[in-house]
Amino acid sequence: MPQQLESLLSDMRKCTLCAGLPLGPKPIFQLHKDAKILIVGQAPGRITHEKGRPFDDPSGDRLRNWLAIDKSTFYDDPRVGIFPMGLCFPGTGRGGDAPPRTLCADSWRQRVLDHLQNVELTLILGAYAIAWHLPTQRKMSVTQAVWQSLQEDRDIHVLPHPSPRNNRWLRENEWFETRAIPRIQRDIRRVLNS
Repeated sequence: MPQQLESLLSDMRKCTLCAGLPLGPKPIFQLHKDAKILIVGQAPGRITHEKGRPFDDPSGDRLRNWLAIDKSTFYDDPRVGIFPMGLCFPGTGRGGDAPPRTLCADSWRQRVLDHLQNVELTLILGAYAIAWHLPTQRKMSVTQAVWQSLQEDRDIHVLPHPSPRNNRWLRENEWFETRAIPRIQRDIRRVLNS
């Protein structure tokens, strides 16, 4: 018999696969069997690791603004799931956080996704999430993948990471906020009001 979701999530919370990480293992995610919106990020940052709650930082403020979702809905509504590619802070690399460790996705990702039968809308943030969830777009730049997503009418939206490090990208790609954000907000409203 396949492992039930609650048991699987419990195992994920206790995971120590990444015991060698600079701050140690501390899996951070937000999932419920009733999730209708799935937010797929990269990996928790240092601030998220310290607070123990996903996107409780300036990136999260921007993301909630993009989605037009208040903090209460974002954190307390079981229809909103957050499942990063890496569950623990991966440490620091060149120019920012290190990439999420592939061991995490290899160990947990598909097993969890198989249980999330109610997801109607998936939001994919950043290159590592794009590569896993949209392998045909793996070789595209994030800009190309976000633009491609805008051209399609489906239940997946690709977004740049909402980090303040992407302020320049947002200035150079104004079409994201003028064209993509309204469509994303429309789809969020549709799912949450259904």
